[in-house]
Amino acid sequence: MRTYARTFAAALVSCFALSGFAQAADGPGALTRLLEAQLARMPAKSGIYIKHLPSGEEGMVKADEHFESASTIKLATMVIAFQMADAGKLKLDDRVELTPAVLRGGSGIYRYKDLGLRPTIRDLITEMVITSDNTATDLMIAKVGGKERVNAWLKDAGYQVLNQTHTTGEYFRLIYAAMDPKYASLSMEDVFALCCADTTVRRMPVFSDQRKALIDEVRALSANRSPAPSDPNNESRWFGAASPREMGRLVEGVEKCTVAKLESCDEMRRMLRAQQAGTMKIPHYLTVPVGHKTGETTGVTNDVGVIYAKSGPIVISFYNMNMTGTRADTEDMMGEVARVVVDYFDGVRK
Repeated sequence: MRTYARTFAAALVSCFALSGFAQAADGPGALTRLLEAQLARMPAKSGIYIKHLPSGEEGMVKADEHFESASTIKLATMVIAFQMADAGKLKLDDRVELTPAVLRGGSGIYRYKDLGLRPTIRDLITEMVITSDNTATDLMIAKVGGKERVNAWLKDAGYQVLNQTHTTGEYFRLIYAAMDPKYASLSMEDVFALCCADTTVRRMPVFSDQRKALIDEVRALSANRSPAPSDPNNESRWFGAASPREMGRLVEGVEKCTVAKLESCDEMRRMLRAQQAGTMKIPHYLTVPVGHKTGETTGVTNDVGVIYAKSGPIVISFYNMNMTGTRADTEDMMGEVARVVVDYFDGVRK
């Protein structure tokens, strides 16, 4: 299947591409037609937005539809934080102590560290981006004024789809509330104990001992009950919402430095270039640099950012949900699509 896919992709690119920009060869819409052919093969509901910044050419499929953002929505918090730093409202060198109340499960590194660690605000933003750290994310959402402030900023900036629906702690608490409504009032320490008491590097009695009765109760409930069916169309249960086009616009603002001062944009671009996850997605088959932010949850795998092609930066915003195949196959195909896009603008490799 993958050999066929690569042959098919190469054939399409050969039809569309010259040694430079392909639009001149086939007229407006060539890139979109190419993307439509590619995404028709994806084992998921897939949407993509592409913009070649030097030429302004765009291509897109389902670019304005709503997708579960997963962790890509964290980029909004990153931009707000740097805007606040530019305005003197947030000091990137200030330190924040990691206490039991701020730890979050899921992706990231801080859940494995000793309590009392005091990373800087800059450290938190960095980890929120490059390891998608959920502890850092909720700390930063709070630092910029809460999810309500994030959503107000998005609305003021003209975004109609982008939305931070939950903090990571709230999102994980939904899992337990689906088992029993009484768990909707769990504290963040309770939620972390339930998800992670046995998976931290070092045993933490504040979670494993003090909440043993709660942990045993929920485990017993889980053993006797099938997981609640997911509802991919219920946006109230998403971590966040995004459309490929709107997220592409946010990424473009960072790359073109229209959202913050130059020094702050440089820092954000460096963070995106330092990404530690998603090597099998957009960058999979590429030999040019990529700055990007990934996002995953059940049935969802996303990647957004900038490909630094030879012909100039290419904004790419790629969303996949309701996957019917394996995550590995979907992400492999994301890499194939990214390679086709680069070949389209840079010319097919000889």
